[in-house]
Amino acid sequence: MIKESPPMHPEWRKAAGVWPVDLDQDPNLRKSFDVLRKKWGEVPYDQYERRMSADLLALSDAEVVEKWETSYAGSSTGKAFSVRGWYQTIYRDVFRGKKILDVGCGLAPDTVHYAEHGARVTFLDIVESNVRFVERVCHLKGIRDASFCHMRDLDSLRPLPADYDAIYCCGALIHAPLEAARMEAQALLRHLPVGGRWIELGYPKARWEREGRLPETEWGNKTDGGAPWSEWHDLTKLDYMLAPAVFDTVLYLEFHNADFNWFDLIRRS
Repeated sequence: MIKESPPMHPEWRKAAGVWPVDLDQDPNLRKSFDVLRKKWGEVPYDQYERRMSADLLALSDAEVVEKWETSYAGSSTGKAFSVRGWYQTIYRDVFRGKKILDVGCGLAPDTVHYAEHGARVTFLDIVESNVRFVERVCHLKGIRDASFCHMRDLDSLRPLPADYDAIYCCGALIHAPLEAARMEAQALLRHLPVGGRWIELGYPKARWEREGRLPETEWGNKTDGGAPWSEWHDLTKLDYMLAPAVFDTVLYLEFHNADFNWFDLIRRS
């Protein structure tokens, strides 16, 4: 029996009239990605500073390695362990020898770590300078079994393999309307066979409620300073995004005082 796509829940905000792109006229999400690109080339640089990844490309090799070790590799230790380090500890062994597609890699502090421990990672991002910076980091670290893809639109996914062991979305899909996230998820699922894992980090509804139930356009500015959109995700929304594919839940939890939630799903059909 083929599972039909569930209807969008009536309380979920629609993109129409709010998102600056008509999704019906943007089937490959090129224009929607252009909206997001204006923000997501800006990356954490120090604890209280963000810089454009294009600017980081001007650093010397020595500066790139130093910045990676102090700012990015160190993001999983100390107080940050409760934010990022706990799942890096779990998945570095889970992913060893596996083929991983990192969607919205940014500067890839997680997946470079996994690649150093034997994962075969494809680093994918809508911002080309993000991809090029990660490519440079991998080169300097001697990581050879990695590939890199600038996602101009959904057509950029077509050449990618269809047999990834996991699709890894660490905060990427919550920054677009649910309708757009579903369009992207459906394109990504062509590359995830039965038995593959869908792993996602998001923001839970509890955080949205705690922070005032703001419209998604306003909440994006609050959560990620200038982000055009932020949306809470839960298992019901993921069910909508991924259907008609069927997934079983391996792990679902809220963490760090319900600032974040974590989804680990395995594809059944």
